[in-house]
Amino acid sequence: MEIVELHNEQPKERTSSHSHITGLGLDANGNATNNTCGLVGQENAREALGLIVDMVKAKRMAGRAILLAGAPGTGKTALAQALAKELGEHVPFRAMVGSEVFSSEIKKTEVLMENFRRAIGIKITEIKDVYIGEVKEISPEFQPNAVGGYGKTVCGVIVSLKTNKETKQLRLDPGIYDKLQVEKVALGDVISIESKSGDVKRMGKCDSYALEHDLENDKFVSLPSGDVHQKREVITHVSLYELDAANIKSPNGVDSFGGKKIEMTDKLRREVNKMVNKYISQGIAELIPGVLFIDEVHMLDAECFAFLNRALESTLAPIVVFATNRGLVQVRGTEDLAPHGIPLDLLDRLLVIVTKQYTLQELLKIINIRAGVENVELSEQALLSLAELATQTSLRFTLQMLTPTSIVAKTNGNIVIQKADVDMAISLFADAKKSASTL
Repeated sequence: MEIVELHNEQPKERTSSHSHITGLGLDANGNATNNTCGLVGQENAREALGLIVDMVKAKRMAGRAILLAGAPGTGKTALAQALAKELGEHVPFRAMVGSEVFSSEIKKTEVLMENFRRAIGIKITEIKDVYIGEVKEISPEFQPNAVGGYGKTVCGVIVSLKTNKETKQLRLDPGIYDKLQVEKVALGDVISIESKSGDVKRMGKCDSYALEHDLENDKFVSLPSGDVHQKREVITHVSLYELDAANIKSPNGVDSFGGKKIEMTDKLRREVNKMVNKYISQGIAELIPGVLFIDEVHMLDAECFAFLNRALESTLAPIVVFATNRGLVQVRGTEDLAPHGIPLDLLDRLLVIVTKQYTLQELLKIINIRAGVENVELSEQALLSLAELATQTSLRFTLQMLTPTSIVAKTNGNIVIQKADVDMAISLFADAKKSASTL
């Protein structure tokens, strides 16, 4: 009889264009290094963004704006992704494209304001009373049905909780009994009950029962230590937009779940801001300005730029990072020419970071990194051929050719991609310049 051992393998995540980026790659002094952060070149831009990260963490950068300007394929979006990774998990980062503001259901300025508030975080710290321990007894209490008949209703429940220090009996509301049923709490389970809201959380089975359950597919936890009644600090991270959405009502008084999108009024936002300021003054909440990244900023029109001018002066404003690959172009909605398609009054507010074209050596490193991410093995000649292709066409087109090239290599029986495989794949596909010349 054959027995096969099964391995619990985690599903592989799909690779995206910037899935290999882990940070800006700066040392302790803020200088760019060639480490495994995933970024190559653009040392000046990375060091400039490193200063931005320091100002964000020191909370001295809120309400300011940065412009990443450079040719297509010079890593502007990659730098923005690296900035998000460098800031950490709890600093809000919201990315959007300039064309997203145009909608038939919602105003352009409303879309911008929504993204502004998504990029502002609130850290709420609460001290909650909880009862925690191993369940030793669950005894519901019944009373005759109020409407008559022979049925009985639950009027309460007695729960006995045990820690390594003490055991306590608690009389709980009948609503908590329903929550115990939903969580499928049984004797020997370790649970926590929040006294204010009555929320019940099942943590698992006490590890003293581990030997009694041979085939039990359950999580075993140790017996809680200390008192049954404890005070715990609970930290919650939310954005201003989430607070807005939690308080919004549709015109007919029904909560807005799906359907047509409803605009949030300024009155609602003022009420939420008032509540947040109250929490901040009481020391319960802390404001965390995040980052709003607007790619293809030249797609915005004069109305959007006028709104951004005012929004950047607000006390509740994130750091705004613009990106564009345009030079001197017309501002959308006007007949004026302006650098990067941005009006001069807004451009004066921006700290401009310029990205440069990659050298051949930098292109070799980038292609090699992406080949490693996509599990593609290249020979030296194939790598050099792809780098030369990137200088003649574009880096994006070259990186798109990695997967077709690997398929061609497998068809030709090659484990490692050779130069002939690259040439064959290139002959099958045309870049933008080649396709334009044929029309």
